[in-house]
Amino acid sequence: MRIRYVGVFLSESPLKTKIMAETIDLTGDGGVLKTVVRKAKDDAISPTDSLPLVDVHYEGTLAENGEVFDTTHEDNSIFTFEVGQGAVIKAWDLALATMKVGEIAKITCRPEYAYGSAGSPPEIPANATLIFEVELVACKPRKGSSLGSVSEEKARLEELKKQRELAAATKEEEKKKREEAKAAAAARVQAKLDAKKGKGKGKGK
Repeated sequence: MRIRYVGVFLSESPLKTKIMAETIDLTGDGGVLKTVVRKAKDDAISPTDSLPLVDVHYEGTLAENGEVFDTTHEDNSIFTFEVGQGAVIKAWDLALATMKVGEIAKITCRPEYAYGSAGSPPEIPANATLIFEVELVACKPRKGSSLGSVSEEKARLEELKKQRELAAATKEEEKKKREEAKAAAAARVQAKLDAKKGKGKGKGK
């Protein structure tokens, strides 16, 4: 990932105060450039395997003429998707993975990381470079993942319980068989003793 520095002019005075803003080349070929507009807090979270769903506000414009083709700001809506699953254009999957909650970034993406030669008519023409201003609002777990984990763990514990009960039943059955065998052996010995005693009594008469 390369880091470039680009000038952002905040004044129209003749002197034009120049502030250097950090622009990160996320792809190494200039295909996806990210410039942080507003930094997140240091302890802010980022998308992870356990928090792959993101809520974002955004506005998309055509680099060629600055025309807005899509925005969530008009109705203050939230767009939610799962990072890294191809649910959005490549540029978004790459850029959102590097962002933190509360961060606002400008993402410039070439056609090969956006809608390519097909475009997305009628709003986005073919081979269009796009510029998005994106705010990462929240990161969330995958829907049902926590419930799934709980149910899976419950099923695992239930299976372990069944295995323990089966093992205990088998052990008890083996113990019972040993006791029965021991009792049978004792009965045979006693029968032999009784038989000997009976023979002895007969001789005495």
